[in-house]
Amino acid sequence: METDGWKRTAALVVVVVLVGTCAEALFSRHMDDFIEAVKQVEYGSPGSDPVAVVRTLRRAAGLDDAFIRHFLGDADSAHLEMKVNANLFAYIREVVPHRVSEGSQEEGVVLTPDGTTVALAPLLLGIEAGFLPKSAGRLRTLYQLTLGKDLERSAGAQQLGPDGCWDNVTSPRVFTLLDRPSLLTTARVNGAVDGVLLGKEVSTKPRRPMKISGLLAEYYSRPLGSEGLDAAPPVVSRRRRENFKRLLVDPQVLERQLVKSVELQRRLRGRPKMDVKKKKQLTALVKERMEEFVHEYLDCPPIIPRCMWGAEPYRGTPTNLSLPLSFMYVHHTHTPSQPCLTFQQCSADMRSMQRFHQDDRGWDDIGYSFVAGSDGSVYEGRGWVWRGAHTLGHNSIGYGVSFIGDYASTLPSQHAMGLVRDRLASCAVGGGRLVANFTLQGHRQVVDTSCPGDALYNEIRGWGHYGEAKK
Repeated sequence: METDGWKRTAALVVVVVLVGTCAEALFSRHMDDFIEAVKQVEYGSPGSDPVAVVRTLRRAAGLDDAFIRHFLGDADSAHLEMKVNANLFAYIREVVPHRVSEGSQEEGVVLTPDGTTVALAPLLLGIEAGFLPKSAGRLRTLYQLTLGKDLERSAGAQQLGPDGCWDNVTSPRVFTLLDRPSLLTTARVNGAVDGVLLGKEVSTKPRRPMKISGLLAEYYSRPLGSEGLDAAPPVVSRRRRENFKRLLVDPQVLERQLVKSVELQRRLRGRPKMDVKKKKQLTALVKERMEEFVHEYLDCPPIIPRCMWGAEPYRGTPTNLSLPLSFMYVHHTHTPSQPCLTFQQCSADMRSMQRFHQDDRGWDDIGYSFVAGSDGSVYEGRGWVWRGAHTLGHNSIGYGVSFIGDYASTLPSQHAMGLVRDRLASCAVGGGRLVANFTLQGHRQVVDTSCPGDALYNEIRGWGHYGEAKK
């Protein structure tokens, strides 16, 4: 990671001194690169107030429509006299504004070190809103600026999302969505949630000597120790879903703010006030969207798609499962024997297991349905709809979920176990993939094996839904 950081810093220096499109072409769409760009903005005006920095970024990106100005004021305020290199200014204008092309390429997004993709515009708006005075209704502003702005325009979409894939995870440049997009893509939601969380974070801190680049680096790039997320700070990107769920105690609060956001946008566009019937329809739509949002982005864990960890294609023709299933079978990988703590290492472990399953065992694909890392994410194996090769004789009736590591004598991190026990199971039931009264079992209960290891097996015997195997 230190080498990668040095390379990205060097790339930034090249970007600053070169011109126009040549400079832009050298820049990958990685959060570490964007953080380096923010540092250059800060270095241009030493001692600058963080509000001036985020407003300069907003001005450079052109995020200054009537809706944004209603809450944040004019980004071209006279007191903002920060000097920004012209090429750096052009880079910010290129990388921040969010849009989706007809070819389903999503722009204005960056790949973060944890393997998720984040839209920069709602992230920056949320951070700037966090500096507003408390009397201005900061939480209301955070919700409306980040999540509420695109609600009306996404009303025609069948569902929220989707996620997507980068052309290259080492030097990402092009992000392509996996399905027909709404304006509230997964990256847009990630950026909005992070904007709310970091907006709340800066609201509790003194402005000086805060650096926006430092805030972003601490949130996105902080390495995990041997205990994984169990010992990590509470406000890091890997915890975005659990932190936002904790903040959103009553989803109806957000529902009301989203309705107000649409009403405000109509007023600012000079459109007439909604009649009672239209407002009821809007409220019903928002409620439906919120139920979908809570399930997809708060109940479900972050799931890294196959394309992001570098999966090889399925060999042959996959067999679709008949949903909902009745069982979840718990495994450990044994080899790799150590927990993975980074997106890069977990991805490498996934590729290693897939090679072993395909080349040595002759299977069509990696056998597991899903695999839990200790980096805060679940990795897609055969996924929700393809039959796996994880639990001999039981692959058509249950999902096989494995933890990366050998857990004969130790346990996975508490956070990793919670991802499977609470989040993945809830996601499966809420999405109609597992029956509500599903049975959870260890691999050894139905196959002659020591998997999932003595320590992990003894642990899952105390989990809800655990069931003894029928004789």
